[in-house]
Amino acid sequence: MGLSHQFHGTVLREYDIRGIIGKTLGPADARAIGQAFGTIVRRGGGSKVAIGFDGRLSSPGLEAAAVEGLKSTGLHVVRIGLGPTPMLYFACRHLHLDGGIMITGSHNPPEYNGFKMMLGKAPFFGDQIQQIGRLAADGDFAQGTGSEETLDIRDAYVERLVQDYDGDMPMSCVWDAGNGATGEVLGRLVAKLPGRHTTLFADIDGRFPNHHPDPTVPENLVDITREVKASGAALGIAFDGDGDRIGAIDEQGRIVWGDQLVAIYAQDVLRTHPGATIIADVKTSQTVFDEVARLGGTPLMWKTGHSLLKAKMAEVGSPLAGEMSGHIFFADKFFGYDDALYCGIRLLGLVSRLGPLSALRDRLPPVLNTPETRFQVDEERKFAVVEEVKARVKAAAARTGAKVNDIDGVRVNTSDGWWLVRASNTQDVLVARAESATPDGLERLKDEIKSQLAESGIAAPPGF
Repeated sequence: MGLSHQFHGTVLREYDIRGIIGKTLGPADARAIGQAFGTIVRRGGGSKVAIGFDGRLSSPGLEAAAVEGLKSTGLHVVRIGLGPTPMLYFACRHLHLDGGIMITGSHNPPEYNGFKMMLGKAPFFGDQIQQIGRLAADGDFAQGTGSEETLDIRDAYVERLVQDYDGDMPMSCVWDAGNGATGEVLGRLVAKLPGRHTTLFADIDGRFPNHHPDPTVPENLVDITREVKASGAALGIAFDGDGDRIGAIDEQGRIVWGDQLVAIYAQDVLRTHPGATIIADVKTSQTVFDEVARLGGTPLMWKTGHSLLKAKMAEVGSPLAGEMSGHIFFADKFFGYDDALYCGIRLLGLVSRLGPLSALRDRLPPVLNTPETRFQVDEERKFAVVEEVKARVKAAAARTGAKVNDIDGVRVNTSDGWWLVRASNTQDVLVARAESATPDGLERLKDEIKSQLAESGIAAPPGF
C-alpha cells in the first residue's frame, strides 16, 4: 500500500490521460500514474516496461516522476528518451517488454500534456484507465525496489521503418514535422531514402512556433502545401505532435484526408490480402467503404478512437484500418498500431509504384461534405442527446426510409447521402458530419442535423 492520490476529474479519458500542466496535471500525478500502471503490470506477471516522452517543455519532468513511480513497484524501466509515440510502441515489441508509457500531449496546445499506455502488445484504454484512478485513490500500489537503464533505439526504429520501403524509383517528398516529436528520427529516416527529401520544422520545440502540429486542420498545412508546389515534389507528408497521425498533400497541392488515404492504401494491401476486412471509423466517407468493396475487400465500419480500432483489427484479423483523423494502422507487414512515419514510408513507395498521388485520390468519386463540426455540450448531457436523436430517427425510419447505424453515435443514410452525430470521448462536445453528392442534398442533411439537435435543446454553431 502507499499514499492515496486523487486525479483531477477531467484527466482520465477514454483513450489516454490528458491535462493542463500546473492546473489539472503535474509531477505528483505522473508519479501516481507510474505507481498505478506499474502495479497493473506487476500483478499481471510483468517485470519490464519502456517509457518515452515528446518534445513538450513539461515532458522531461513528467517522465522523471513517472519513472520514480514505476520503479517503486519493483519494475525494471527502460528509458528510451525523446521521440514519437510509435517509437515507444516499437520499443515494447522490439525489446519484448511487458508494457510502456508515452508522455505526450499529442496535438493539443503547448500547455497540455498526457500519457498513452500499452499493456503487453495491446492498447491500454477504457476501464483500464479508470483502474489507474481507482488504484491511486485507494493507494493500492505494489511495492518493490526497481531499476532503470537508458537505451537509444532510434537507429533500430529507423531501420525497421526503412525495411518496408518498396518504391521502384527515387521520389521527391516534403516532410513537415511541425516542431513535434518526429523531427530527429525523421532526419535519420530521410537520409536513408532514395530521391530528394525536404524537411520542414524538424527541430523539436514544444512551443510549436511555426504552426500547430495537427494535420487535420488545413491552416496547419499551408507551409507544406506551398513547399510541395514550389519544389515540384511528388507529395508532402505531415505529422501531428507525437507522430501517430499522418496528413498528406498531393503534387497539385491538394489535401488528401485520412479516410481517403485508407482507400489508397487499401488498393495496395488488397493485392496481397484479397478479400480482407478493411476497417474505417464512422466519420469516414461512404466513398471509402464503396471503394474497398469495389477492390474486392470487405469494408467494416467501426467506432472512432485509435485504441478501439486497434482492438477491432486484432479481433477480426484486419491488415489495414484507419480513421478520418489520420490514425492509420498497418498489420500488413507491420505491427497493427498507428505509426505515421511508417504510413509515410508506405505512401512514398505506393506513389512510386502506382503513379501520381492526385490520380490515386481522384479514383474516389467527388462528394461534398462538411468538416467535423463540434457542438459544445455539457459533459453530463452529451451522451443523453445522442440517445434522444437515436430514438427519434429510429422511430421515423420506417416512414422516411432512412437507414440508421448506431455503432458509435448515430449515422443516418438517406437518399441525399449521410449524416452523423456522435459524442466525443475526449471533449465536452458533440461531433457532427454530413456528406452528399449535391449542394442541395448537403444542405438538407445539415438541416436534419440542426433540427434533431434543436429538439434536444442544442443550437448549431454559427455558419453551420
